[in-house]
Amino acid sequence: MASKCNLSALFPIQSQLDDALDNATNQQEKENLVYQYLKKLDDKDDLRIPDFDEDGLVIVGVHSAKFPNEKVLQNVQSAVLRYNITHPVVNDGDARLWHELEVACWPTLVLIGPRGNLLFSLVGEGHRERLALFTNTSLRHYRDQVLLSDHLVGTKLYRDSLPPSLLSFPGKVAVDSSRKRLAIADTGHHRVLVVSNIGLVLYSIGGPESGRKDGNLDEATFCSPQGIVIKGDTVFVADTENHLIRKIDLLEGQVSTLAGVGFQGTDMEGGAMGPQQPISSPWDLALGTAGGEEDNMLWVAMAGTHQIWALFLENGKLPKRSESKAGTCVRFAGSGNEENRNNAYPQKAGFAQPSGLAPAPEEPWGCLYVADSESSTVRSLALKDGAVKLLVGGERDPLNLFAFGDVDGKGVDAKLQHPLGVAWAPDQGLLYVADSYNHKIKVVDPKTRQCLVVAGTGEAGDVLGPGLTESSFNEPGGLCVGEGGRVLYVADTNNHHLKVLDLDTKTVSLFPISLEDAVDSAPTKSSGPCKVPKLPKSASRVKMPPLAVSPGQTVNLELVLSLPEGTKLTEDAPSFWTLSAEGNEWLVGNQVVTGDIQNLSQPLSIPAILPTVLKATESSPSLTLSVWVYCCLAGGGACMMKAASFTQPLQIGSTPRNGSVTVTLAHAF
Repeated sequence: MASKCNLSALFPIQSQLDDALDNATNQQEKENLVYQYLKKLDDKDDLRIPDFDEDGLVIVGVHSAKFPNEKVLQNVQSAVLRYNITHPVVNDGDARLWHELEVACWPTLVLIGPRGNLLFSLVGEGHRERLALFTNTSLRHYRDQVLLSDHLVGTKLYRDSLPPSLLSFPGKVAVDSSRKRLAIADTGHHRVLVVSNIGLVLYSIGGPESGRKDGNLDEATFCSPQGIVIKGDTVFVADTENHLIRKIDLLEGQVSTLAGVGFQGTDMEGGAMGPQQPISSPWDLALGTAGGEEDNMLWVAMAGTHQIWALFLENGKLPKRSESKAGTCVRFAGSGNEENRNNAYPQKAGFAQPSGLAPAPEEPWGCLYVADSESSTVRSLALKDGAVKLLVGGERDPLNLFAFGDVDGKGVDAKLQHPLGVAWAPDQGLLYVADSYNHKIKVVDPKTRQCLVVAGTGEAGDVLGPGLTESSFNEPGGLCVGEGGRVLYVADTNNHHLKVLDLDTKTVSLFPISLEDAVDSAPTKSSGPCKVPKLPKSASRVKMPPLAVSPGQTVNLELVLSLPEGTKLTEDAPSFWTLSAEGNEWLVGNQVVTGDIQNLSQPLSIPAILPTVLKATESSPSLTLSVWVYCCLAGGGACMMKAASFTQPLQIGSTPRNGSVTVTLAHAF
């Protein structure tokens, strides 16, 4: 065996083949060149890698981390699930194999022969045709030598051992405050959800499998959608792995394609009409205005080419450009080089997988904020001239993409780790950041460029409270601002949750989602009971005396609430109630019952119909009604969130009866 078995020893041999293939004129000539190359390698007894002697064709992914967060096995498992990887993946956390083989670039593909010897190496992206040539020719060559077998390699997928979840790796979330609705990119389920502000699903489009189809809401499909924008009855979607920008018209009940051709493009200039313009891994979207009517275009974080693009919904004009017609899709900023390069000229600036966008068009800001994930920075893109500047994170060397960490600070002294989302709060003049690999939510004051932690412990977890910094997240990928900047909605990606951060009360809760109430959706399988948000520790908890009832009866829960003196319900905040029966979900069916609280001037009647057939239970059954009430001083000013729960034990008889039983649940906040 040769003393040195690594890619640097293979490169001189393979480079001769690569040169010959570049000059080959047809497929047969290329295959003959590969055959001759393989015969030459067969005569050599070096380039053999220990522990990789395997017959047949086996695909193994070797994960060598860049970020510390990517070394953690649980996070690697989440990534395998998120990207639907079904081949074995090795977590090379200490980069041992990386260094032994002298790998120098992500991604690097290595083909190994049946004797465990190096055959080919492909560095970077865009080698699909050559990979197919090398693989197909090698299989034929070694099958002719009876060195391959076609037995199955037994694998047990990690995903098959996990319980179903209502959301699967949600990527981005957007709010339409005027309609009190949210749009959620349910990325792992390949669908888009539109829900009310109390979690009732209004529309479910796409899923559960991936696809690429326009048409009616019940037949349209997506593939790992990420970025999402909702305005009125229109939802725009970055259909990331289809490399498309899609439009959902809720009023017409139609999904259409605005940009992209359905496969990953390499064009870094653009300028064609949307459906003829190849694009690459669009990761986020934001509405913008450029030389025309308000919201006449979409900003696109084009992660695949490390650029910011513009898609014109109506005629418009980018700074220092000629007018673009409606439908045009064009690059605005970013050279295409993966860099952390700031520049007064937008096309000379360099981004590194931009993944989050937040417009701040108001003066004195006048910019588009960008979460630039691979450089671990947040950057600003001036709307008047396209100048790109650093806001926080990274370092001054534009080629250093390893300046990450978890440090509060100002400008370049602050450190982030692979941020994926940004959200602008115009009323406060603050920018919120999903610092994904640090498992935190942070806030930046653009005036001072000071970056501070808002929520999260810094460790991956799924704990709610008691406060913001005692709550934990797991790679939050997106966030948006609601209720005038008082609330943050966070897509807690690896926890498969949407969480609500109340910035006034400093609490975190789960956002309840009920799929059973979808009014217009593709057929979906129930994922079991929804979880209600966790009550804050300050919530009042009232236990009622036992109530005698019979199977089939209706329990009318009359809710009577009194607000603090001098306050009133906040119209823009989602006051709501939820009804549950923890441990005895059969009492209320398969879904948590939930509803809006809009008026407290009279009792709110909430019916719970008991089943006629009882189930055996070891615990005493009870109903729990929980309420979350947002109120403000009647004259304006301070706002607050109040919460309470009422537990009603039930003594259920054996004889079914009709009729109803009423119980009053009263509480003064």
